Amino acid sequence: MYLESKLRARKTSSQKGLSLLEVLVVLSIIALVAGVVGPRAVSYLSRAKSKSAQLQITELESALELYFLDNGRYPAETSGLNALLVKPATEDRWNGPYLKNETAIVDPWNRAYRYRYPGQVNEFDVYTFGRDGLEGGSGEDADISNG
Repeated sequence: MYLESKLRARKTSSQKGLSLLEVLVVLSIIALVAGVVGPRAVSYLSRAKSKSAQLQITELESALELYFLDNGRYPAETSGLNALLVKPATEDRWNGPYLKNETAIVDPWNRAYRYRYPGQVNEFDVYTFGRDGLEGGSGEDADISNG
């Protein structure tokens, strides 16, 4: 008697599972949720990159100010932002590096930040062309700068 009930219990437990209809319903719900939430998540991610670029530009401005305090001038445009990481041959009072690592001079779209000295808007300009990498644009493609 005991052995029969054990075999019956094992037989019914091995037959438990999901039917094809149940699997399709679950997949449909997942697809519906992804369709609603997915575009919003992408939108938040894009805006986060633009905000991150603005914060990084502010950090670069601070590093350039420290460079100015040590050297009495901003880096030459030919040296660029790399002068914040590696001592230019022409600087005797360089006391850097002024940034932690090389990723600080790369924008969230993996392109180097642009540097112009003397600047057109400020004493120096630090900028990126946004997501599309082209001058101008709007939204996520807009240029981001310290000016």
